[in-house]
Amino acid sequence: MRKTPSYSSRRAAGRRRAVVPALALATCVTVVAACTTHGEPVAAEPSGTTATSSTTTSAAGNSGVVPPPCGAPELAKMSLRQKLAQRLVVGVTGSADARQVIKTEKIGGIFIGSWTDMSILSSGDAATIAKSSSIPAMVTVDQEGGRVSRLKSLGIDLPSARSVAASGASARQVRAQAKAAGEKMAKLGITVDFAPVVDVSDESDDEVIGDRSYSNDPAVVTEYAGAFARGLQDAGIMPVYKHFPGHGHGSGDSHTGVVKTPPLSELVESDLVPYRTLLRDPGDAGVMVGHLIVPGLTGPETPASISPKAIGMLRTGKGYDGPAFDGVVFSDDLSGMKAISDKYPIDRAVLKAFQAGSDIGLWLSTDKVSAVLDTLEAAVKSGKLNAARVDDSVVRILRAKGVVHC
Repeated sequence: MRKTPSYSSRRAAGRRRAVVPALALATCVTVVAACTTHGEPVAAEPSGTTATSSTTTSAAGNSGVVPPPCGAPELAKMSLRQKLAQRLVVGVTGSADARQVIKTEKIGGIFIGSWTDMSILSSGDAATIAKSSSIPAMVTVDQEGGRVSRLKSLGIDLPSARSVAASGASARQVRAQAKAAGEKMAKLGITVDFAPVVDVSDESDDEVIGDRSYSNDPAVVTEYAGAFARGLQDAGIMPVYKHFPGHGHGSGDSHTGVVKTPPLSELVESDLVPYRTLLRDPGDAGVMVGHLIVPGLTGPETPASISPKAIGMLRTGKGYDGPAFDGVVFSDDLSGMKAISDKYPIDRAVLKAFQAGSDIGLWLSTDKVSAVLDTLEAAVKSGKLNAARVDDSVVRILRAKGVVHC
């Protein structure tokens, strides 16, 4: 595979996003409307990202010339459907499947799962297919280590998070291990790893989080997860912290049904501590939001992944004394996890995730991509999905891909 600049090196020229002050960002997150869905206020969508307008205002005050908003030239070249397609990352079965969906709908990324024919990676097809679109597609994977090692057959493996912590490894060692694994991923064409897990958990090893968690001590999780993420970034791989706001003390497995966490007041003192620290200097990291019902935050039947309040808390930091986060927010899988799929068909699930504030909707197969895009286009045209907010999400994604540098 021809070597290309990594995600991280392409950011070095100035693309690392600044943390937007919570007060400024508050106007770009969801506000409460009069109606409710399952006990949760429905988001009235904002008109645009405050960070972009404040930058423009500042520049205009200094020079008298108003520069175009961040990403405006790139957005002007895209149709509404192309913008929406950038917000989809979808599981593929292999090279032909990936090639077809990118050619047909120009989606923002593909997901390599346990069912995927791994020759898409070993042959170099993933990198070639990703670059075949005018905007390169993300090539994403779950490569945590331990029992979630999708690339083990290709010689990329790491111990489980819990065993790493139990071994007494230093943060420097963890960073080096992640960098070495990330370099191998990059050679296969992978650009995004849905890792590390930052869930704080005392579950037994074989439960849903279990040994995927470094520790039940938030400080230990913060140290090791931060080192793992920095190692991936060193290798040019975008890390994604998961599962916000915390799956480690949940009532069950969101793959199999509804999961309820302890109340927000308890998460603030435990599960949310790593996010409070790590997102102060996230680099290029994204965050994945879990299908978790949180008393005191979400509605009683509304998982965080489709909750304006939960994603609003992530964006502003308000509610858990965290930093504002203006990076890419991914949903957890919207088609293969019963906490969502038992309630909503995939097109409605993606729409609800976007209405709540996620940038990217993730699911497991390509067969419904066109139908999802039809639903999303109709939602924008009817006012159910705000066009300016679509643009905001696309700019975040383009920034993560190195297409824009602002």
